[in-house]
Amino acid sequence: MSSTRKRFIAGAVCPKCQSQDTLMMWREDQIDVVECVNCGDQQRQVDDTATPHVRKQEQVIGIFTPE
Repeated sequence: MSSTRKRFIAGAVCPKCQSQDTLMMWREDQIDVVECVNCGDQQRQVDDTATPHVRKQEQVIGIFTPE
């Protein structure tokens, strides 16, 4: 099983708790995830290949693509 590499974002400020240098980023199933290690707030951004499959009233958890 492969481990997910998490990286800190230097100089970034958490939009919720306003702490600086506490945001870490990683990628899950073609979705970028940013989480604050101080307050736990998470943000997700879908890449451009998945965006056309997302309906406006829904959030994406992941897109299954069989190989």
